[in-house]
Amino acid sequence: MRAERHWQRALEVTERARRQGALVPLDTRLLPVPGIEPFVVRELLSSTPRHLRQGGPRPNPFLPWDRPLQVELLEPAHVLLLNKYPVQEAHLLVITRDWRPQAGWIEACDWQAVAEVGRDTGGLWFFNSGARSGASQPHRHLQLLPRRPGEPSCPLAPLFLEQLETGTPAWCWAYRLSRRSDPLGGSDLADLYHAHARDLELGEPDRDSEPLHPYNLLFDDDWFLTVRRVREHGAGFSVNALGFAGFLLITEGSDRGWLERHGPWALLEDVAAPRS
Repeated sequence: MRAERHWQRALEVTERARRQGALVPLDTRLLPVPGIEPFVVRELLSSTPRHLRQGGPRPNPFLPWDRPLQVELLEPAHVLLLNKYPVQEAHLLVITRDWRPQAGWIEACDWQAVAEVGRDTGGLWFFNSGARSGASQPHRHLQLLPRRPGEPSCPLAPLFLEQLETGTPAWCWAYRLSRRSDPLGGSDLADLYHAHARDLELGEPDRDSEPLHPYNLLFDDDWFLTVRRVREHGAGFSVNALGFAGFLLITEGSDRGWLERHGPWALLEDVAAPRS
């Protein structure tokens, strides 16, 4: 059983940051879109925040990071931070203290920081490699939506587990899905990352200065998923890694009619690289 100390600390910091005005939770509502299951669709009721607008906010909000949002220092080189614009409470970011590019390779020290948090608090982890995969900030950060033991990490988690059991490719876009071998220790993360990068022709850190294509990562205690991307927007929807987890957000530019006619799988197919 995890201690969930980071999660509890995040909830405490949330209350203080909200009172100080440092935290700006997004107001959304669930939309009952027929035939959309198991996807979860929310409509943004707040004004569109800067991080969802093209190009993202400037300057870099992580240098320096907003101290009221700090949950924990992760030694030697990372910070556990609250997302300033959360849809879910206690949405956490693992960021590098010094500048590291989001579009560069995730490094061993990044995986060590993720493993440290993961040993204490579980949930859905995700990473957007750059603007074409939904990243709103150029400074390296991995994200965590905490979950209770036994709670599905995301709407599509049962499908991922089913595919791991059957071994049958389920989707027509370029992806790799693997079972985790070390869920709490996290020693498998870097190996899975590099293996998926090779399989999806994203490149190799020893040879390529940065990944050759944009991509998303999603993982929890049971599975690790990498999706190769070609574009960030489809039908007016901004799609980041959470789209491939089963979460979609309708904003003022989204074509809801298109989604109802074609469905969420068609949206994901539109923004992911085709499977070769």
